[in-house]
Amino acid sequence: MLEKENVLKTIKELPDRFSIDELMERIFFLYKVETGLEQSRKGEGIPIEEFDQRYKKWLK
Repeated sequence: MLEKENVLKTIKELPDRFSIDELMERIFFLYKVETGLEQSRKGEGIPIEEFDQRYKKWLK
């Protein structure tokens, strides 16, 4: 869930003229970051060892 304050801050950081695509990309990125942080706080992430194994497979 996004916090209004963070969305407003993101919008204020945009230049005076921007495309809807730029806005949506930034809001989506913010959403993903906040979702990941919340999952981390809840202990819903994966152990680093498991990530390392997955990452190695992605690089093949």
